[in-house]
Amino acid sequence: MINGKRIVAICTSRVYEPSIHGYIIDLNERLKKENCALLVFAINSDIYWEEDRQATEKYIFDLIPYRDLDCCIIMDEKIKSHKIAEKVLARSKAYHIPVIVADGRYDGASCINFDYEAGFEAVVRHIIEFHGIKRPHMVAGQPDNEFSNRRIDIFKKVLAENGLPFEPDMLSYGYFWAEPCRKNMNKILKRKTLPPAFICANDIMAITVTEMLQEAGYKVPQDILVSGFDGYDEIYFTSPKITTASCDILLLAEATAKAVLQSLEGKTVENMLITPQFVANESCGCPMHMEHPQVLLNRFNESFYRNNDDNRVLHQITSDMQTSHSLEEMVSYLESYKTENMLCVVDRNCFDADNNYFLRSDIAELEKDFVVIYDADHPEKYKPGTLSLPPTAEGHTEDVFSLPFRSRMIELLDESYPLIFNALDFMNVPIGYVCYYFRDYAINNYSNTINSTSSVSTGIGGFVNLQYQRTLLDKMDEMYRRDSLTGLYNRIGFHNIFKKLRQKKENLDQPVTVIMSDLDGLKYINDHFGHAEGDNAIATVASALRKACPETALSARFGGDELFSVIIGECDSDQIIHRIDQYLSDYNDHSGLAYDVQTSSGVVTDVLNDRFDISHALKIADDEMYKIKSNKNYLRGTH
Repeated sequence: MINGKRIVAICTSRVYEPSIHGYIIDLNERLKKENCALLVFAINSDIYWEEDRQATEKYIFDLIPYRDLDCCIIMDEKIKSHKIAEKVLARSKAYHIPVIVADGRYDGASCINFDYEAGFEAVVRHIIEFHGIKRPHMVAGQPDNEFSNRRIDIFKKVLAENGLPFEPDMLSYGYFWAEPCRKNMNKILKRKTLPPAFICANDIMAITVTEMLQEAGYKVPQDILVSGFDGYDEIYFTSPKITTASCDILLLAEATAKAVLQSLEGKTVENMLITPQFVANESCGCPMHMEHPQVLLNRFNESFYRNNDDNRVLHQITSDMQTSHSLEEMVSYLESYKTENMLCVVDRNCFDADNNYFLRSDIAELEKDFVVIYDADHPEKYKPGTLSLPPTAEGHTEDVFSLPFRSRMIELLDESYPLIFNALDFMNVPIGYVCYYFRDYAINNYSNTINSTSSVSTGIGGFVNLQYQRTLLDKMDEMYRRDSLTGLYNRIGFHNIFKKLRQKKENLDQPVTVIMSDLDGLKYINDHFGHAEGDNAIATVASALRKACPETALSARFGGDELFSVIIGECDSDQIIHRIDQYLSDYNDHSGLAYDVQTSSGVVTDVLNDRFDISHALKIADDEMYKIKSNKNYLRGTH
């Protein structure tokens, strides 16, 4: 409970489908009267029961805020994953949260189901008993699937009660989906004699069977009868319209709301069964039945015409986000009429350009550090020049009510409309989530979620990948331009940078000073202490040179122990050489080495104009340096 509101979470899929959309509306309207707020955790595709595939959008179910929940609803038939349902059930049990399973059966939960057996039996009896079909063919779902097996048993039972034998060729499998059903029908159409009727285990297969029969030259229902089951809206737009048994989603919503409220009152909730409504229609030869024809037609038309424009706008948003050069620029492209009522939350770790977020070996174990990067109600916070990622907050949790944005979520709860959550993922890695806070029930808003979520996911993921690639290129370029031992520019790097500096107008006719420093006694150090110590001495002189010169100086090592800096503008070269010597003196006093690191420095000053020759200047500085070096001793204690 939050601020007196009881929090109810629902796990489902495809909120853009008219049936789920209607379920959410009816459920929310019933619950809000009892001071409840509804959180909708949704995936945009089916997981398909025990299929073991990567479906990272299911990450959204890991973000349920169990600490704040009063009740949890699982729409089992819509998610189609026992693993997800069992995981949610286990976590809910750990927090003593009652669970209502809508359209599924699990121990430890109150279950509300359609009486599929009774509904499917009504369809089978209608074909066999009303239409007098003696040898129908059943297109079942998946072999050994619970729902499919129960419908097969009903089919055999009705045959037996009517004195009709069941034979193996009266049964085939369409796997509850169009494409496998088409493959199945291709085999059946090769038979010499086709059955007089096809009884399909769901409407999708019934529509597919009808289409394939018509393509093969058969008339439905004149030559062959067809029936389905489920009551999908699509059956009212086929020709002929399909006979079915409709599982009224609004009755399911009513029963779910009743069960939720009973559980919130601490009452024991009994399992419930809802009988599907039999709908005779044209595909079996009965008169046409049309369910709200104009409303459905308008809904499909609106969805079709909006889709083209939506895709164009979302494609542009995605492209702009991916090719952005900064986080601020990327986020600025989220402001669009397609992202109204959206709050976008992302793991801040993905913006670490030094690591490839999507290829991290520990990504599965990495706890996400969520941060809001966009809120459509407050776009002014996310414009270039204003966006900054806040530091990690104490009490941070990996759920949708995490402390950094908890107050904002609570604010949205007060508006009495459902909050809809989709996971953001890229390259099979979850990166965060979006929260849609629509302030109406318009189905076009719900329909927009699938494409908006996909576009934002791809936009952020592409941006993160490109930023990492740019960082890699910068590092490679830096390695190419830098001397690996000293970190100073190498010959190529120096000439590239110096060329750019001398072309700047503000540097024209400015003084230019070249300071050449050469390590004293490198051969002696290498011969007596090893080349590793020689390298250490060279690196130490490089550090002295870099620290003694102004930050704007261009320091380089062309090879060996000869190091130099080029300084554009006024400078005190004597003071710089003094700082070099002082740095090395301090180093020698504390190094504990058996030798001193010393250097000799030569200086030349000129004017940076068209006549200035850097190679000539380096030679003069080198000559000056050797004059100074000639009388030096480099072993400690031999002065």
